[in-house]
Amino acid sequence: MENKSHALVAGLFAIILLAAGLFAVFWLGGVKDSTHDYIVVTRQNIGGLNPQAQVRYRGIRVGKVSDIRLDPEDPANILITISISRDVPLTQGTVAKLNYQGVTGLAHILLLENGRSAEPLLPDNARPPRIAMIPSLLDELGETGSATLREARQVLASLDAVLNADNRRHLTATLANLEAASAGMKPALDNLNVTLLQMRKLLDDRNVANLSAALAEVGPLLAETRVTIGRMQVAADSFETAIGDPSANGAAALMPRLNEMASDFSTTARQLSRVLRILEDTPQGLVFGAPALPPGPGEPGFAGTGKN
Repeated sequence: MENKSHALVAGLFAIILLAAGLFAVFWLGGVKDSTHDYIVVTRQNIGGLNPQAQVRYRGIRVGKVSDIRLDPEDPANILITISISRDVPLTQGTVAKLNYQGVTGLAHILLLENGRSAEPLLPDNARPPRIAMIPSLLDELGETGSATLREARQVLASLDAVLNADNRRHLTATLANLEAASAGMKPALDNLNVTLLQMRKLLDDRNVANLSAALAEVGPLLAETRVTIGRMQVAADSFETAIGDPSANGAAALMPRLNEMASDFSTTARQLSRVLRILEDTPQGLVFGAPALPPGPGEPGFAGTGKN
């Protein structure tokens, strides 16, 4: 009885193990009829991508990689066979992209729609349709980095050509000339500062007030000059009338008119002489006003000649 019980246990264990194996094969392999095969074609480096890697459609897991091999017709191409669920709506615009998951570096294939064509991609297990693979982010960064390095080398070569020995000497001479010019401009700037200070002192409130007063005095002087010129014009008219009168009365009246005209000329000459003397002695009086008269005898500040 004991041997029979051991045989029964062993048989049950074998049956359970066989069922578990079949279940594992079914679970890992999936139902073959529920998937379709497609071939992803690429010329890029697919490091990190292995068989059984995941295939995602817009981020959703829809299949796995079943085979990776070189194209026998063109060894530059890499053919990646993927098994995709039949309910995934692939189109003629579907493209593949190599993507990496997290920090582990495990690669998987990501299917995207580029929007170029919405025509469905019909499956064909005898001749699986091909899907093009676009460059991944790392490939784009690598190409951009290489191009940037090439441009940087070109820029460095251009700078090296520009900053050769002759150009460096010219640049050094130019900087020396600029330094000398700057040193030469310093006295001019100092003189300009002194001139500005003098102008500021010249145009202070007192001088501006004196200038305003001088301008106020010029107005009456011009008015007086106009009156004097008018008088001279009247005298000239009178003189012309007296000379042109042929009558005796005209000749008799000539002398009083000449006397009056001479008196007017004398007064005008004295006034003009006084104005010209003031302008000749103190021309700055027009701006700063008439100077103060020196003190006379007996006034404070009077200085005698020292003779008795």
